[in-house]
Amino acid sequence: MDHANRMPHLTPHSGSEPIPQQPSALADTVSARLTTLVLDVAAHVGVSPHETAFISDLAAGQDNLDRVPTSAQHRLWEIVHASGGPGVGLQAARMAEVGRLHVWDYMLTSATTLAEGFVDAAQYLSTVADPALVLTVISDGPRLTVGYYGARYSEAVDWQISEFALALLLRRAREARGAAATPVRVGFAHRAPARHAYLVDEFGTGNIHFDQDADTLTFLDPDRAGSGTAGDPELSRIMRVYARSIMASARPARSWLENFRDVLLMVLSTGPATGTILDDVAQRLSVSPRTLQRRLAEHGTSGRAEIESVRHERAVRLLLDTELPVGSIAGQLGYSDHRAMGRAFRRWTGQTPDAYRRCARN
Repeated sequence: MDHANRMPHLTPHSGSEPIPQQPSALADTVSARLTTLVLDVAAHVGVSPHETAFISDLAAGQDNLDRVPTSAQHRLWEIVHASGGPGVGLQAARMAEVGRLHVWDYMLTSATTLAEGFVDAAQYLSTVADPALVLTVISDGPRLTVGYYGARYSEAVDWQISEFALALLLRRAREARGAAATPVRVGFAHRAPARHAYLVDEFGTGNIHFDQDADTLTFLDPDRAGSGTAGDPELSRIMRVYARSIMASARPARSWLENFRDVLLMVLSTGPATGTILDDVAQRLSVSPRTLQRRLAEHGTSGRAEIESVRHERAVRLLLDTELPVGSIAGQLGYSDHRAMGRAFRRWTGQTPDAYRRCARN
């Protein structure tokens, strides 16, 4: 059964907007904030930066618009599972304090009712997750069920992500509604573990079922009077508007090679290298020089070619866009003096830097 193709049964609420369209830039990616959270979990369970550095395209920034390939996120979860073992998904949820996942976190905490909060969380899930993932929200009298459907990757990864997803949803529900947000039933799509007492402790109920069609939480009358916060309809509206703007402005995931070039330029700008430039870059990327060379070869390039390319592009930009003297530009590119840059520039263009600047401006 392809759970990712199911459409959510959303409980409508007053003033709700249509489900937003998913920009193409979001496809097959997750928020960099979510990846940073999992990286922190990796460090918490003893995974070294050297291990995660082997994951191609795992360049997690802190900007709310940055995205990371879902495939890189899955490989990260594999490493986390191998080091953390059972329950590491729950550990990730415990480390996800409110605000860690930015605007999505406030969908539940600002809503007037838990049902409305889950609907908003479902509609704007792709602000943090892959758009292929789906939340369903179903109200049946006093019973409220939220279901999580994720595309399948591998049993170990699916297991941890499912437990993380439900534990995170429960944490946000409890932050919004207090003790009333204790599930009366929990369902998991994965098979039953040998022991699941850790899940009973986490979810507060022994009514836990496995091999289900979806991962689900069912609550009984979670919005009864006097429980949790009162919610803020205006804040909910603002959060929805902001979430749509983030989705519309999301940047495609940066590749490993793009991240490498940024670090390379940073190393070059610090001045002439005391050792080798690539050794400095490797240290900043937490990989060995040999691993760095192998990764560059996998991308069809080499360290020497990349240094030449980055220097050439940056030199041209500084010559055209600034009034900096050639000696200052040479220093920003890691050359020992302006003569060394001049020789390289003549090799690239057939002209000296000064001549190139004059010709380009005439």
